Amino acid sequence: MSELNDLCCTDLVQRVTDGQLAVKDVVAAAFKRADSVVAGHEGLNIILHSDRKESRKAAEETLSSIASAEPPGLLAGVPVVLKDNIATLGLPTTCGSRILDGYVSPYEATAVTRMRAQGAIVIAKTNMDEFAMGSSTENSAYGPARNPHDPSRVPGGSSGGSAACVAAGIAPVGFGSETGGSVRQPAAFCGVVGVKPTYGRVSRFGLVAFASSLDQIGVFGRTVNDAARGLEAIAGFDPYDSTTSDEPVPEYSLAATHLHERPRADKKRRKNPDTKELSPKDPSDLKGVVFGWPREYFPENLDPGIRALCERARDRLSSLGATFREVSLPHTSLAIPVYYIVAPAEASSNLARFDGVRYGPRVKSEFGLKGMYEDTRSEGFGPEVTRRILLGTYVLSAGYYDAYYRKAQMVRTLIAQDFREVFNSGVHLLLTPTTPTTAFEIGAIKDPYEMYLSDIFTATANLAGVPAMSLPIGRTNGLPVGGQIIAPHFGEEEMFRAAFALEQALGKEAHS
Repeated sequence: MSELNDLCCTDLVQRVTDGQLAVKDVVAAAFKRADSVVAGHEGLNIILHSDRKESRKAAEETLSSIASAEPPGLLAGVPVVLKDNIATLGLPTTCGSRILDGYVSPYEATAVTRMRAQGAIVIAKTNMDEFAMGSSTENSAYGPARNPHDPSRVPGGSSGGSAACVAAGIAPVGFGSETGGSVRQPAAFCGVVGVKPTYGRVSRFGLVAFASSLDQIGVFGRTVNDAARGLEAIAGFDPYDSTTSDEPVPEYSLAATHLHERPRADKKRRKNPDTKELSPKDPSDLKGVVFGWPREYFPENLDPGIRALCERARDRLSSLGATFREVSLPHTSLAIPVYYIVAPAEASSNLARFDGVRYGPRVKSEFGLKGMYEDTRSEGFGPEVTRRILLGTYVLSAGYYDAYYRKAQMVRTLIAQDFREVFNSGVHLLLTPTTPTTAFEIGAIKDPYEMYLSDIFTATANLAGVPAMSLPIGRTNGLPVGGQIIAPHFGEEEMFRAAFALEQALGKEAHS
């Protein structure tokens, strides 16, 4: 990997701003690295669409912006990748599905518009589980993606392509989507940072809907600061999305650094207009921060290697002044059953629009309009999407709505209440494993329910709408392990500060 592929966002923005690096060289290095992992012997299959000509043009525009003495953006000159369910102008948006093969959106997602305004250069759309339904990126209509650490293993899902691109050194920042853990789980499997913000923190306008009450755009980063910059760039109220919040956006990127050693490019920079000034505080001092240690996330059968690394992370945080308290989130065991009622129910409604009339390919049928609908959807949707549409339709049907969907929503309220009670008891953050296992081999899990259990430690945060992130805390059997930090609603600032402190305390041990 070249030196350019090793640079984090802070260094990259600084060098581009100072004129030490040409943006076109940064973009060229990203594509060179992409060529080596996509078409090379590793064959990771993590990129679906790219446009080098447009990327070079964007690099020239960023260079012009810097040359005209405008303050640099948070992502000035930074190559980024996007999950293929985030709408873009120019590049296709296929959601990893044949039913949207070749589809190009007539508009762009708000998050994409905002990251471009901060100087980001979108270089590729990444592989994903079809319509974000999966935990391994094996359900893509374009073939499974592979893990850069071991190509025989999955990168996680459904945002596996974006996580793998960051882990492979193609881009320091990637964007994905979360419905039940689809950013944090692949981040853990690929050994990178993955952030799911508070529901409503980032606009969903332009994100192809799976389950609207759960979906969110999330961020991957090579470091905690990379992810913080990515989230700060895209967060904030959006009039095109009625579920977004007008809560001010803190300067996350400054929470995830030593503020007394603020880089020069950060002293005068182009901000997200929704951000508020951050009060200086050294994040290496965690005195007064109380962490919860939820007993339900540390069952007796938890992988011993994962448990040991979580305990080491706990000890490092304690050495920085944090205190730990054992807590209980009693409805955790019900998260997967609840999630797989609520999410498919919403999916069955959202995916009704893909009928061969408005989007993508159409299959001709001799049985008229109804036949065309049936044949197009049968041919266009893969087995996992079909399974979830059928399940969602069933739980919403007459006679079963009250027994399943209504009851699931009631239990969802109890899960959210668990978090409220813990955070109201004086606990500031929670520390848990991100996943119950490390990355498994491609094709190893055949049972859909066993696959669903990959999200057992992540789905709760989606159901409750609270922010959470995964960051590397070490390896077991040579494979990355992620530790998860969960915060109360709009608690991303403190979450980033604690994560940065842990990242610094672990140092190279986080990746060894």
